[in-house]
Amino acid sequence: MANLAGKTLFISGASRGIGKEIALRAARDGANIVIAAKTTEANPRLPGTIYSAAEEIVSAGGQALPLVVDIRDDAAVQAAVAQAVSRFGGIDILINNASAIAITGTLDTPMKRYDLMMDINVRGTFLCSQTCLPHLKKAINPHILVLSPPLNMAPKWFAEHPAYTVSKYSMSMLAMGMAEEFRKDGVAVNTLWPRTLIATAALQVANAGLGEWGRTPAIMADAAYAILTREARTTTGQFFIDEDVLRGAGVTDFAPYLVTPGREPIIDLFVDG
Repeated sequence: MANLAGKTLFISGASRGIGKEIALRAARDGANIVIAAKTTEANPRLPGTIYSAAEEIVSAGGQALPLVVDIRDDAAVQAAVAQAVSRFGGIDILINNASAIAITGTLDTPMKRYDLMMDINVRGTFLCSQTCLPHLKKAINPHILVLSPPLNMAPKWFAEHPAYTVSKYSMSMLAMGMAEEFRKDGVAVNTLWPRTLIATAALQVANAGLGEWGRTPAIMADAAYAILTREARTTTGQFFIDEDVLRGAGVTDFAPYLVTPGREPIIDLFVDG
């Protein structure tokens, strides 16, 4: 694929952060973006709504369909996919971006938070994929991209936050399974994870100041773009790291992605330094 012009992307959690950045990168090609997220009113701590994201997408050159969607709700996801197909004629790409996080140990993880991570990260990924797949199978170069880590089974990644690790690894295992299941249909299913911390509003809320030691969401958007413009039939079942993808595409200078010029970014969870 030369670009994403005219392609329809269904992106969960695209009102802010990495999801919105991927949307804006595709919009510059003239893509159609379905913003499937819950935020309709601005929050000073987490700026951005589905409507403000839609305005940015249109300004960038794309078309936008902002939809209020809780990906834990079967009916809401099914209705959103139906609206997307009615508006744009189909779905070419699904980005499973929405995620809940709790970097806490077993004794410090309330069951409500445990359930939230499993419902959004695991069930939400499965539900969005299951609902979009009948339409993806009809697309010319269909992709599912799951924002989850490589399956690194080192005990250290389970010791301090086992519930979160299980939820994110489950997303990756779903991707691995679906990649093989739908290989014959030509649907690419891959994961993408950052090598370093990514400075998002959510990270700022979780740990103020930590984003200064990271990279901007643009690096994930550029890596996603590089994956989504590849031939689906020959690009599936892989656990991608953003920096590796871009190096493979010829990028050698990552300084422009730094939040703080000259500061070495911190390696992200699940990635060996």
